[in-house]
Amino acid sequence: MGVAIRTAGEDDRELVVRLLDEAFQDDPVSGWVFPGDEYRRTTHHRLMAAFTAIVLEEGRIDVTGDGSACALWLSVPAEEHGGEDEGFARLREAIDPGNERIELIGRLTARAHPAGRAHEYLWMIGVTPERQGQGLGTELVQHVLDRCDREGLPAYLEASNARSRALYERLGFGPAGRPLDLPDGPRMWPMWRDPRG
Repeated sequence: MGVAIRTAGEDDRELVVRLLDEAFQDDPVSGWVFPGDEYRRTTHHRLMAAFTAIVLEEGRIDVTGDGSACALWLSVPAEEHGGEDEGFARLREAIDPGNERIELIGRLTARAHPAGRAHEYLWMIGVTPERQGQGLGTELVQHVLDRCDREGLPAYLEASNARSRALYERLGFGPAGRPLDLPDGPRMWPMWRDPRG
């Protein structure tokens, strides 16, 4: 397909937040964290802004040249496992103090995250709704998977819906433990991909 991909910088912060907010408005997990259309429309962007800030500081954000899609990646060292429980509580306090699901989703995904091997973690990928289904997500993910294959690094993610799960399976990801069932909510699928030699 030949999509131009560049690394996002500080000047891209608003673009990335907008892309993620738009892309995940109809996502089952976002709908669980922020139930109700109006609540999600007015609050969801704050969580996307927090995620963007974390990855701009600690990881890498790839953006398509036309600004219609982005992928947030973190390099996880072998000895690291999950995140700090206090960090999830601080995140909730900063975004929406009364919404316990913000903290809960962090704790649950951290517990499901595999430990013991260094890997690339695809935290989120967002494609603007009018460009979804055109292969941009595949190009963004494959861009990093090619590097993983060259460097002998596995990759990990949690699929938040059946459509994205099917995409990741086509890219070589498989189950990484049991699916994660959110309380009274949707299912997430932890997925792992060993490097291809």
